[in-house]
Amino acid sequence: MGDFTVYITGDMHGDIERLYSKEFRKLKKGDTLIVCGDFGYIFDGSDLEKKVIKYLSTRKFVTAFVEGTHDNLDTINRSRVTVWKGGKVHRIKGNLLHLMRGQIFNIENHTFFTFGGGESIDKDMRVPTGLWWREEEPTPNEMADGARILDDAGCMVDYMITHEPPSLVKSAILLRNGDADRVNKINGYFEELSRSVKYKQWFFGSMHFDKQITDHHTCVFQKCIPIE
Repeated sequence: MGDFTVYITGDMHGDIERLYSKEFRKLKKGDTLIVCGDFGYIFDGSDLEKKVIKYLSTRKFVTAFVEGTHDNLDTINRSRVTVWKGGKVHRIKGNLLHLMRGQIFNIENHTFFTFGGGESIDKDMRVPTGLWWREEEPTPNEMADGARILDDAGCMVDYMITHEPPSLVKSAILLRNGDADRVNKINGYFEELSRSVKYKQWFFGSMHFDKQITDHHTCVFQKCIPIE
């Protein structure tokens, strides 16, 4: 392994302050930052958003994200598809990449399986505004392709990178917080993968806090966790 570091962080939701945080300033030339969904800087096409995209695309490190439920999939899916570190990406611009669903990337001698998407709980409010995308919910074909790619890799990968967690992990978090259980089909799909795939750690961002949930499941939000 070289001198470059891979960092994992959670939902950024287009928050400009995150770009000036102590955590973000840790990134140096050659590093890679992976965002576990709800990147949010590609959302409504504002002038500020365009400036942020240009800023991130010209950094000396790579910013790579899986999508959550607050990412403009129309814009993302119009971007050029190319191969990076062994997996398919949308190259948004320069060093800003979208990691496509059901891909395995080899970054600094670590393997990462990526699968973005989710199900918006505020869908009914966002549909009239045009800021909800049906494509946020994975199709059966996408889920089958992801399972096949993992099977081809011997059902072994170092890290799982998703927006949502597996269903048992999500249920445990919600119940612990006194919230109603609201698992969906993507949580169930991840639960199946969690049982069949051998991995070191599963990172997810949708729950919006920083905490190790189990020995193998980490909820990440504002921290940038280095992969050692």
